[in-house]
Amino acid sequence: MTYSSGQLIQATDFNGFVGPTGSGGTAGANLNDIWATGSGDKGWGQTALATVSAGSVVAAGVTSPIASATSWAGLVTDLSLAGQQTNTSLTARTAPTIGQTIGILAALNTDLTNVTNNRGNAAAVGTEYGTFSGTTSKAGASGSGQAAWTITFTHVINFSTAAQARYFWNAGGRVRLQYGKSSTGTDIDADWNTFVGYCGSIYLSGRVAGAAQQIAGTSYTGTTRIGGTGGTQNTLATTTGWYSLTPGAAATNIFTLYNSNSPYTGEYIQTTAAVDSGSVNLTLVTTWYQPAVSAAGTTCNISGGTVTNSPSTTITGSAPTTLVTYIPPSTSYLSNSWGTPSITASVA
Repeated sequence: MTYSSGQLIQATDFNGFVGPTGSGGTAGANLNDIWATGSGDKGWGQTALATVSAGSVVAAGVTSPIASATSWAGLVTDLSLAGQQTNTSLTARTAPTIGQTIGILAALNTDLTNVTNNRGNAAAVGTEYGTFSGTTSKAGASGSGQAAWTITFTHVINFSTAAQARYFWNAGGRVRLQYGKSSTGTDIDADWNTFVGYCGSIYLSGRVAGAAQQIAGTSYTGTTRIGGTGGTQNTLATTTGWYSLTPGAAATNIFTLYNSNSPYTGEYIQTTAAVDSGSVNLTLVTTWYQPAVSAAGTTCNISGGTVTNSPSTTITGSAPTTLVTYIPPSTSYLSNSWGTPSITASVA
């Protein structure tokens, strides 16, 4: 590029900073790839900056045409917002104004590269949503006598389009699973109440750029367990996030926890994740499993209780429950391009 002090800035120079790649942009260092539609794990769905026509003078040494000043100001403003969104330190610069002579903007390519590398990070988060329909609790007793039983919770998070799903994950959106039970009345209730309390919260993030995302000061690696201690963790798919799940493929086990308290070590809670072929639905299936027992006088059945079945982000009932919510990206620096995903829930 000719972008250097003392030179006229060509249209191709400006377009190289704006992009996207394939229309004059430079791979790995242009704003529209992450700011606008992008592709894959690049793109936040914001309004793209327009490129300029070949032959246009958009540089310093002359009084800038109106369009040129506006174009540069848009680049400076949107890059600043991208830096704030990703918590990336940028070189201080001032957007040019109409009638001003435009000078070289120092370290522009460096800042664009750093923001691109940090594109999955988010300085802030949105308000947690519990917008599901149906029930998330297993009302009534489960199991009888000494026989094995399972409870299966199914949650489907639906994004209106595949693009909106991408924007959600790329900008720092997360899905959260919580597990709860406090009902009493049977011999084994107390054991399950203790065991469920070991799980903590399981978060699924995008795993943008194949790496952990720093979201509001916490590192999310793909599948992240927060607040849970105890139990025997058989599976925690720490590097599995939205972009690790193959659309249309079989479900992936992201979390399995066994009870560590003898003689109940065969009990487990397991969650699997799958993405549909259109990349608009995330299906989470959670299984609670109680094996059969043979000890005299011991029964396997657990009691039901009050249910959690209204839009909520916390478990409010005492019945066996798996609750799925999502935390959308923040709109502090971005506009909402991901819409309002819905969550449907069922239990069997």
